[in-house]
This record gives sequence, structure tokens and C-alpha cells, in this order.
Amino acid sequence: MNHPSSARARMFRQLHAGPDILILANAWDAGSARLIESLGARAVATTSAGVAWSNGYPDGDALPVSLLAATIASIARVIGVPLSADIEGGYSSDPASIGETVTRVIDAGAVGINIEDGAGTPDLLCAKIEQTKCAATRSGIDLFVNARTDVYLRGLATGQVALDETIARAGRYRNAGADSIFVPGVVEAGDIRDIVKGVSLPLNVLSWPGLPAYDELRALGVRRLSAGAAVAAAAWNQARSSATAFLAQGSSESRSDGGTMSTRDINALLRGK
Repeated sequence: MNHPSSARARMFRQLHAGPDILILANAWDAGSARLIESLGARAVATTSAGVAWSNGYPDGDALPVSLLAATIASIARVIGVPLSADIEGGYSSDPASIGETVTRVIDAGAVGINIEDGAGTPDLLCAKIEQTKCAATRSGIDLFVNARTDVYLRGLATGQVALDETIARAGRYRNAGADSIFVPGVVEAGDIRDIVKGVSLPLNVLSWPGLPAYDELRALGVRRLSAGAAVAAAAWNQARSSATAFLAQGSSESRSDGGTMSTRDINALLRGK
């Protein structure tokens, strides 16, 4: 079966082959995704935090799957590049239910997903990845699964123990069907190099204080660099600052820093699709 998104799925997979790092400035709604695409992004990935916030929910598997699917569909409608959806932990601790969620995300237009172990066990994420791959096969698409392990992010271990545990988990996720490994929180060049060598999967890292610069990451073998919630958080902070000033001053000048897009610019961007 040839899925309508098969060409984008192939393109997304090829973007992880190098030689350049795939940079993802994660989007949170259709407008932000269209803007990011217009700036030259080769693919768009969502930030689970940003998507949750834009729908009035906190991050952390609290977002209803119906709203996730609706957000993915709205983004897919306005962009022409591959789209990957962050589905957190799959919004369930039951691996059997993950297949339905993944099917809905695929039907909405995603050709890749992030799925994380979080505070859960590696056994649980392995089972979720297996269910994810089964759902993708039924849908007829080569879904790209980016498996996130939170050993560094959550401080589950430190030093050599953290490195060994990350490599061990990544190996298990690879065997379960993952196509890449995402290790947010890792910043030391030596650790990044060892993870690349220890796991035969493309490595995704998160923009983080102390992370090596692009050229060094590329030399270390990193294949994907994500902004995570950073761009969405920056938008929230700018909105907070502008709204605070406007409420206090009642002046339209307080709503702009002089470098923003005009309403005409934004409308033109969205009419283009």
C-alpha cells in the first residue's frame, strides 16, 4: 500500500543520513510551522510542550490525543516539508493503546514521531516502539521513530553510569524498531562521541547550555539538533512582555519592538499556502 505521505517519509529519513545536521526549530501550531518552513527549514517537528501550551494544557502527557491529532492536521495542511510529531510517552502507559494514537497521528499527516521513556522503564518504551511500528506497517508508511531517553535530562544517573545506561537503552530501543535516538541533556563532547560510536542510529541532541557548536557536533557525528520548547517559550515570553507593557501603558507602540512582522506580512505568509 502506497500511503499519500510516503514521499515525505522517504525524504525525512534521508535527511538523517547527513552529511549536514538536520536542524529542527520545533513548531507548536500551524502558523509557527508555516513561519519556520518559510525560513528554510527542511522539515518541521513539533514541541510537545508548545503544542500542549497552545491548547491550554501543561506539558507531560496531559494533552488529549484528539487535540494532538487536530494540531498535526492543521500543521500538515500548511507546510510542504516532512512533519514529525512529538507524542511524549504516547499519552498512555498501555502499549496496546499506542497503536491507535500513532495511527491518528499518521492519518493527520506526520511521517515521524518522537516517543520517550521519561520516568518509565526501558521495557515499557520498547513495547511502545514495537506497537508504533506495527501501526505504521498497517498504515502503509515507513514512519521514522525517534526514541528519546531521559537519563541525562532527568538526572537518572551521572558520569560513566549515565553514559552506559544511555547506550544500553538506545541499543534496546534500536532492537525494538527505533530509527534514531534522542538524548536531551547530554552536552559533553566525549559523551556525545561515545554515544554515536556505541549506537548504530542517528543521534539527536537538544539545544542546551554548554552544548558544542554546530561544526563540532557535526564532527562528533550528531545527525539531528532540536530546539525543543525554546522557540515556543521565547514566543510566550515576548507575548508576556508585550501584553504587560500594553496593559500598563495602553499604547500600540508597546506591542512592537520594531523588528516584528506586520499583520500584512503574516497574512501574506499564510495566504501563500
